[in-house]
Amino acid sequence: MAKLLILITIFFSTIAAVAASGSSEESHRFSRNLSPESMGLKEEKLSHLHFYFHDIISSPKPTAVRVAEAAMTNKSATVFGSVFMMDDPLTVGPEPSSKLVGRAQGIYASASQEEMGLLMVLNFAFMEGKYNGSTLSVLGRNTIFSKVREMPIVGGSGLFRFARGYAQARTHTFNLKTGDAVVEYNVYVFHY
Repeated sequence: MAKLLILITIFFSTIAAVAASGSSEESHRFSRNLSPESMGLKEEKLSHLHFYFHDIISSPKPTAVRVAEAAMTNKSATVFGSVFMMDDPLTVGPEPSSKLVGRAQGIYASASQEEMGLLMVLNFAFMEGKYNGSTLSVLGRNTIFSKVREMPIVGGSGLFRFARGYAQARTHTFNLKTGDAVVEYNVYVFHY
């Protein structure tokens, strides 16, 4: 009986070892650890970007358009349920004629029934200087009537690969009649 128990233990141990080694090879094809150097990543930097975001909904050529709304949106003080698609210019200064450095492309939606709180899902797509072709991705909450709003930077591409940080937004101008706004952004981002 003791010999049978030893043989069964050896048998199952061998089966487990073979299965583990096979799954390790399969696992390696799926994922593996890399060093940052193997990806050409050098020292991490902290960058500060400053620009103005122009959200124009009243123009004959708007930069943001409503693409969806709930049945109750027009009865809501916060326009809860409205969804906008944007392709807003990013400029060096607050004037619309200021130098274009990129575009804010994505979606914002009224996500609060209590205050004007927007869900922001967007990319800052840069088209100027060394950042041309690079993006930063924002996913966060924007309570538009707060003096300063902070939203997380959750990633990026190009020179902003592996980016993380935050964006601070301050309203520069807001027209209550038209809904048009110019927002100052200060973005602080770690990247390689």
